[in-house]
Amino acid sequence: MAYIDYYKVLGVDKSASQNDIKKAYRKLARKYHPDLNKEDASAKAKFQEINEANEVLSDPEKRKKYDEYGENWKHADQFEEQKRQRQQGGGGFGGFGGFGGNGGEYYSSGGADFGGEGGFSDFFEQMFGGRGGGGSRRSRGAGGGFRGQDLNAELALSLRDASETHKQVLNVNGKQVRITIPAGVANGQVIKLKGYGGEGANGGPKGDLYITFVIADDPIFKRVGDDLYVDAELDIYAAVLGGEVEVDTLKGKVKLKVKPETQPGTKVRLKGQGFPVYKKDGQFGHLIVTYQVKIPTHLTERQKELFRELQSMNK
Repeated sequence: MAYIDYYKVLGVDKSASQNDIKKAYRKLARKYHPDLNKEDASAKAKFQEINEANEVLSDPEKRKKYDEYGENWKHADQFEEQKRQRQQGGGGFGGFGGFGGNGGEYYSSGGADFGGEGGFSDFFEQMFGGRGGGGSRRSRGAGGGFRGQDLNAELALSLRDASETHKQVLNVNGKQVRITIPAGVANGQVIKLKGYGGEGANGGPKGDLYITFVIADDPIFKRVGDDLYVDAELDIYAAVLGGEVEVDTLKGKVKLKVKPETQPGTKVRLKGQGFPVYKKDGQFGHLIVTYQVKIPTHLTERQKELFRELQSMNK
């Protein structure tokens, strides 16, 4: 996996505060959000890279591991365990004399030094692709390998994308993962893809991949659960006398009959015209239409006179 400098991705210095990181992330996320860069195919990959960098650097514990171990930060716990066992006299790892055939040398990764007297385990052979000159022996029994790192990714969707079942390709740590997204996913919803995380070591299983959906606000609809809310503008004449109005739905525009004397803020429910229910084929929420009455402007003197007549009649 190619090394990614998360500080460089966010455009901050290694001494940046958590507040600096948050500001840089928000600025870049707005700039490269896929919904704002629909004509730029590279923006989506950049957006995912920004989210990955923020996920690590905004978490003090992950950031500490990244600063110490660099590209191998996800295996920091295994490295620390190896160091502890070596300090206690080997503790079950070891078996060959040094790295690359030089018994007294050490290997440095992101500032952490390993090697010297005790040699390296099979785990480190798999991590770094090296092998000593004296052979090796497995230091842990069957099933004793290290499970791969769990990975986290964010997937940005528009509301309309989330309303339809479709396939999408994610770029996770340089690998393409094709997934099917069911209609009805919610903002912030997390799904787990078992075995799509980091590679296991020393015969251990792969980790899992957790995907968080980030659904952008829609300019027309507001989603609450499986229901959608939309405003429909009425002119004063339709509100008073009745008429028709066009209303947006996810499937296109529909015409509604407007009753005479409709009051501003009146709500109409269109059953089954809302958002699809997650993993329940054929089930939908409702569309709630709120009528907003538009008051006419730039009236002529004659029009004003007619309104005055109406006003006096009501008195």
